[in-house]
Amino acid sequence: MTPQPYETLHFFGQDPWWLVLLKAVFCFGFLVLTVLIAIVWERKVVAWMQLRIGPNRHGPWGMLQSLADGVKLALKEDLVVKGADKVVYVLAPIVCAVPAFMAFAVIPFGPAGNEVSIFGTRTAMQLTDFPVALLYILATASIGIYGIVLAGWSSGSTYPLLGGLRSAAQMVSYEIAMGLSFAAVFIYSGSMSTSEIVAHQQPTWFAVLLPVSFIVYIIAMVGETNRAPFDLPEAEGELVGGFNTEYSSLKFAMFMLAEYVNMVTVSAVASTLFLGGWRAPWPVSTFWEGANHGWWPMLWITLKIQLLLFFFIWLRGTLPRFRYDQFMKLGWKVLIPVSLVWLVLIASVRALRNEGYGFGEVVLYVGAPVGVILLLALLRDYLKKEPEPAVTSDDGAAPAGEFDPMAGGYPVPPLPGQELPPVPRRRSRAPKQLQDALNGADHSEGS
Repeated sequence: MTPQPYETLHFFGQDPWWLVLLKAVFCFGFLVLTVLIAIVWERKVVAWMQLRIGPNRHGPWGMLQSLADGVKLALKEDLVVKGADKVVYVLAPIVCAVPAFMAFAVIPFGPAGNEVSIFGTRTAMQLTDFPVALLYILATASIGIYGIVLAGWSSGSTYPLLGGLRSAAQMVSYEIAMGLSFAAVFIYSGSMSTSEIVAHQQPTWFAVLLPVSFIVYIIAMVGETNRAPFDLPEAEGELVGGFNTEYSSLKFAMFMLAEYVNMVTVSAVASTLFLGGWRAPWPVSTFWEGANHGWWPMLWITLKIQLLLFFFIWLRGTLPRFRYDQFMKLGWKVLIPVSLVWLVLIASVRALRNEGYGFGEVVLYVGAPVGVILLLALLRDYLKKEPEPAVTSDDGAAPAGEFDPMAGGYPVPPLPGQELPPVPRRRSRAPKQLQDALNGADHSEGS
């Protein structure tokens, strides 16, 4: 039986102060420990995918590599560039890291009821919850992005500023798609509380009921965390590290910590909204009644978070970085329109179901207009005039047109049918006998 709205929220706000402090320390320790594991796991997995060894020096099997990195960064010289706005320059890493920890306060690790006993006090395995918990997550995530923007601006350098501006554009683009994917969950569950959203995913997870919202959120969460292939704010090729170029020592470590904590947080949000949260996966929940009681729910949500972290690592090891225009096109021309159309469909389905319409009627009233629109779109593409074929020479090759490599003031590659002008080369200064000998050796080796 699904709970009524706000039925589960009365469990929160009743804990003594020492238990609230203990839960806060647990959330902090869980995030830091997961980050330490994720750093080593990422290097191991990427090395395995690229046929390398990976970390193998610090600790058994290199498992203490992340601790070694932390000590190394702490012992490095802490530099502050002369042209920086020193107050904002120092506060930017803090602004970036603190909201990442704050968002984890509303993640449920177990049922909202008093399921576990801590030093004799019955309590829920969640720090807190309230009716607009997901809006709180969106707000804290947005504040964290401003840390990157301020870091790029306060450095007083060109390339960090460009990285900060890119981060601001990413926030605007992908935060909208993320919010629209949240809205579909709000409509289907009737609540913005994280504990109630998990309670409504019985027996079917929202990843199955709302697959488009799940896919949009997965893409948006990668863009929000500046991870490959969306790591444009810190692209090494053109920004030399991006917004954190002028940072060193512990301030650089805080940026790195904030990135990984954000990965854990968005993975926990994805598990809560779409993957059943603390609920055991389907095969386990069918034959084990106690899987969703006691301390076991903490195991299930931890495994789901680790699987999503592996998804982050897998993307980094397989996909190349997007161009910036491709990245923005994906956000504005694909994710946002798809999310809007999907949201309208979900709202229509829920409204018809609330009015008592059956499944067949819902499919007719919602599916028929969508099918007509898709057919019209296909017909439009079919009737669209095909481009005229390019004129070719007798041998079938495209004619070589005039090509200006500096058209518009910028170096551009040749278009199809154009050829690069011959590159002038300096004549070889080697003696003719040496050239003949080298050429002969090359021919003999080739034969």
